[in-house]
Formats: sequence, structure tokens, C-alpha cells
Amino acid sequence: MSAEIYAKAAALAADRSPFAMATVVRVEGSSSARRGAKAIIDAQGKLLLGWVGGGCAESTVRNEARRCIRDEAPLLITLDMTEEVLGVGMPCGGKMDVYIEPVLPKPELLIAGHGRITETLCALGSLLGFRVTVDDPGADPAAFPQAARVLSQDFDLKHVPVDAQTYIVIATQHKNDHLWLRKALEGNAAYVALVASHHRARLVLDYLAAEGIAAEKLDQVRAPAGFDLGAVTPEEIALSIMSQIVAVRRGSDSKGVKQIGLMDKADAADRLITQCEPGDSQ
Repeated sequence: MSAEIYAKAAALAADRSPFAMATVVRVEGSSSARRGAKAIIDAQGKLLLGWVGGGCAESTVRNEARRCIRDEAPLLITLDMTEEVLGVGMPCGGKMDVYIEPVLPKPELLIAGHGRITETLCALGSLLGFRVTVDDPGADPAAFPQAARVLSQDFDLKHVPVDAQTYIVIATQHKNDHLWLRKALEGNAAYVALVASHHRARLVLDYLAAEGIAAEKLDQVRAPAGFDLGAVTPEEIALSIMSQIVAVRRGSDSKGVKQIGLMDKADAADRLITQCEPGDSQ
């Protein structure tokens, strides 16, 4: 069974499907499961493979596995099977400890664009545990050594999946940024940011509103991108954006640092972006 369990785990990981591995680590007294028994549970609490005890023991493990995946944290639980009322409803006379570990795919950082800001974003994203994809016709793979993928299909967006685990930064130097925004919003991305001045961002958002994108969707766009850290250089701007991504991911986006205002003064972002030709550093 162990080989089958690990093969299933490998297949789920390759498919980027979240799951939890439950392992019986201690048994005291009478128990239907032995130490070392394992089970794989998906994000909906469904038992996919394995066995760590029947009846309410299994139900308890499945419920805790769901919580473990949701909270992105491992858990050690004790199942008391000595009393039906106080325990888990299986008075077979024993106890067991079950260690539940979430196995989660890396969140996806999708960077649309090229230049020094995106190069720094790629490096920071990889360092912070994101799977980084860069997509831009002008992107040089050599400039993004930390990226899992560097794509340059000339804005053929069909090949780039977007879901609730995708964090998108659009720094296209104003080339088709409205198409990227539409795709990000339609895919319900976890985070959508546009590297642009207030003026440019307003033009793009107004255009999408006229195209029928709902106002509540457009409100999700971080434009200008990043926290107001007083950033000036491309590297500092990338840091402010990555800080905001981490805050969104960890649920503390509204705390601490002020959002927006990163590039208020004299449309600094437009000047920074448009003065760079493809292949140059921003």
C-alpha cells in the first residue's frame, strides 16, 4: 500500500492538486488502525486512498484534513476511542494520534511583461516560494533564471491558465494590458496588479468598464501596483509589489502599510516604463 500511496501523492502533486497526507503515528490500546497507516484526503475532505480507521475516526480525520489544507498548516490530533460520547463514537478501547500534513502546490506568480521590475519580481517571487511564469514577446529567458516558464507567444493568452491560486502582475509597457486584465479578472485570480500611473490605470479601467466588465471586478485591480514604500528604483518598486502580494496571500492586506500612491508623483511609472525599449532594463 505504501508504494500506491506515494504514487498517488506524486500524481496529485504533478497535477498541482492540494491534498493532505494523514499518518497514524501512535496507537494506545485497541485500535483498528496500526501505526504507520496512511491516507490521502483531498481539499473537499474526500478520502482518495488509504485507511486510518473506520467509522467516525475516518470522518474526524477527513474533517481535520480539510481544515489543515485550508489553514496551510500541519496538525497532530488525538482520537479517543474509549468513550462514545467524549471520544469519536467508536468505543473500541484505544487511542491513536494522527499526523495530518497538507501538500499544497506552490502559488503561481504570473508576470506579464519584461524589464528590470519584472526581473526583480521573478527573483523575489521564486525566493518566497512562488512558481513563477513570465509571459511577454520581449522576454529573454536568460533574464529570468528563477522562472519555471518563460513564454513569448505574442499575447496568445489561451495557453496561460489563471485560477484562484494565481497572482498576476501586469507590466506590459502598455501593450495589451487591457487583455491581460480581462483574463485575470475572468479567471478570478487571487491578486491582480497593473504597473502604471494613476492616469494610465484609469484609462484602462474605464475602457474595460465600457466593455462590460463589472465594477466589483474592476475594484479588485491594484492600480498603481504595490504598497506606498516611497519606492523610486525598479528594484524598490518590485519589492513594494511583492510585499503587497505576500500581504494578500497571508490575509493582512489592509493592515500596516498604505496601499496606492506608489507612483503618484508626475506619473513616475509611465516615465520609467516608456523610456525603456524592449530588451533594456527598466
